[in-house]
Amino acid sequence: MNAGTRLTRRAIAALGGVLGMTATMLAPFALAQEALTQGSLNEDDGSRLDTLTVEGNRLYDMLPSEISGGYGVDAATVGTKTPASLRDIPQSVTVLTRDYLSDRQFTTLDQAAKYTPGLRTLTNDDGRSSIFSRGYEYNEYNIDGLPAPMSSIWGTLPAMAALDRVEIMRGPSGLFNSTSELGGIINMVRKRPTDTFSGTLTGRYGRWDQHYLEADIGGPLDAEGRLRGRLDAAVADRDSFVDVKGNRNESLYGALDFDLSNATTLGVGWWHQRKDIVPGNGLAAWANGDLLDVPRSTFLGADWNTFEGEMDDAFVELTHRFANGAHGRVAARGSWRNADLAYAYTASGVDSDGNAKMAAIGRTFSQDVVSLDASYSQPFAAFGTVSEFVLGSDFKRYETDYRAWATRGLGTTKVFSHDPGAFDRPDLGYTTATSQTEKEAGLYAKLTMRPVASLALIGGARVSWYDVDNETTDLPTGASTHDTQSLNAEVTPYAGVVWDLDEAHSLYASYSEVFKPQSDLGSDDQLLDPRQGQQYEAGIKGSYHGGSLNTRFSLFQLTDENRATTPFNANGTPISGYMAALGETRIRGVELELSGEVLPGWEWLAGYSYLDTETLAGDEEAVFAIMPRHHVTLWNTYEASGMLSGWRVGAGINAMSDFHYESRGARIDAPGYGVVDALIGYDFSQALSATLNVNNVLDKTYYSRVGSPATFNFYGEPRSVVAELRYTF
Repeated sequence: MNAGTRLTRRAIAALGGVLGMTATMLAPFALAQEALTQGSLNEDDGSRLDTLTVEGNRLYDMLPSEISGGYGVDAATVGTKTPASLRDIPQSVTVLTRDYLSDRQFTTLDQAAKYTPGLRTLTNDDGRSSIFSRGYEYNEYNIDGLPAPMSSIWGTLPAMAALDRVEIMRGPSGLFNSTSELGGIINMVRKRPTDTFSGTLTGRYGRWDQHYLEADIGGPLDAEGRLRGRLDAAVADRDSFVDVKGNRNESLYGALDFDLSNATTLGVGWWHQRKDIVPGNGLAAWANGDLLDVPRSTFLGADWNTFEGEMDDAFVELTHRFANGAHGRVAARGSWRNADLAYAYTASGVDSDGNAKMAAIGRTFSQDVVSLDASYSQPFAAFGTVSEFVLGSDFKRYETDYRAWATRGLGTTKVFSHDPGAFDRPDLGYTTATSQTEKEAGLYAKLTMRPVASLALIGGARVSWYDVDNETTDLPTGASTHDTQSLNAEVTPYAGVVWDLDEAHSLYASYSEVFKPQSDLGSDDQLLDPRQGQQYEAGIKGSYHGGSLNTRFSLFQLTDENRATTPFNANGTPISGYMAALGETRIRGVELELSGEVLPGWEWLAGYSYLDTETLAGDEEAVFAIMPRHHVTLWNTYEASGMLSGWRVGAGINAMSDFHYESRGARIDAPGYGVVDALIGYDFSQALSATLNVNNVLDKTYYSRVGSPATFNFYGEPRSVVAELRYTF
């Protein structure tokens, strides 16, 4: 059956089953609801629900992390649509709170990801790095549940200033993001207007002339407090430990919330970001794959290397609380991005005379994004417990255009005495134009049933309609290729179970799917069928001190099928000119995590991950080799009391085992490393505080990323000291 016309019985059965279960449950819900409105249920009818009340999901009223404080939160919204306790989400979720982001002084998402348990960041310019989980790169990020693409080359990774917290889910999240990558989804929760007038002024200065300024203010704008506002402006500007390079990120965010009634709120927001970067592609290596032993400040680019990018995001959200405890939400996000980049880099390994070839690329990029979501969630009484269902629909459209030029004939450089001013910028016109439109619409349903108070059964399905239209034009000749792909009624089912062992611990298991359309062509000159990903995960979660401390132990297996790979003849000779959907990879792993307040004043975020990757069919996927088998990250702060009241200290380590990259027979090995960071702070008063962060305390020299002998080999950052002064009012 053709993928473009697929409407399977599985599609009807999966979604129909969820809707049918929901409909079945509505009958006892209606009876219980009627009795509840009368004050109690009739004990004579045998219902045993006389003390049960249904008032709605209390977690909709959860405080933002900037108010609750610390490194631990009780609940998240990533992968659930409705806020749920971390124990009740049967997948791996990490939440980076406002206090944690501020203590670590992260200014962009990729900086934060580098120190997050279970994630792998491929170092590049701040805001242009690639983030991986379980072997796969995150290709989208949500803001308040609304998606947009995330691509490192275009610099679309966001800044941190406008965010209250970052919620990170690992593994397929196909119920609400069916075409996302297999690694998971990242949801970023915006700062919202505050009920009372408050604000923060922050300034930092550190090594390599890095400075950061932020002003954040919010509060009511009318006497009744029905209209509230928030404004946050920040700029992060720094040179680099690498010569010539520099990075400037600007962020301006504003939001308004207006209570149309006691039950209905309208929210609007706008977020503008700008990046001005002198980029670098890292270092070359020796032609045999051995890494160079050169100063960490070595720059192998040109003095005209440049990247300029802008992003604007607009948000509209209408929420309503129904009298029966239900919650409705309609939300929209528009995102507009553009970038202009050009840079030179090494394009060959270093020969025995210390020479390497130079190449250059240039790109212009623009992207328009629209994403919409409408959902309705409702708790209901059944079997003497409270369950919940969610119904919704969403839509997204990504329109992307870019033009490119490239040359591999820029010249040759002597690597050990490279002169960035020796290479003129090529006077080349754009040679390739690419235009792509990607659209997806979906219907989703999720039902959480509790047949007994200690057991939650979670089932759901999504039906998606997907279209992609891609056109590439050779500008000098005008020749173009046009590819399209449509998927109708593609189903991604979801199932999970959570069993509460006691007040603090829960066992969980889940099954999730995702599909990922591919851009490679097969022997029939048609786009390959989408990759299919499935994950099985099980583990145990703990929640203590009212949710301020959370723990997790997870086991998972993720299988990736239909991956594009090079086909071979019967005699084992590779066939060029087209690809085949024959690749299959299996990833197994273990994760442990602890986050929150271990003891009064002692906050932790720590984790360990183990990853084992096996290629079952097709070419060895080089990108999996860059994932270390072992990764440990730990950070903790302690706020003293008594005679030392006002002092804070912190320390942590980020360590990983060896890793490598292999492509076209060339392999580069990088040894494992461990980097120690520290913090000391003092509160002069409730309003004024000072902090000193020391990163890479031991000044460890290491490679944080390796690529090919030609390029993409990056040193980790040397020791740096950054001082901060913060005033809160």
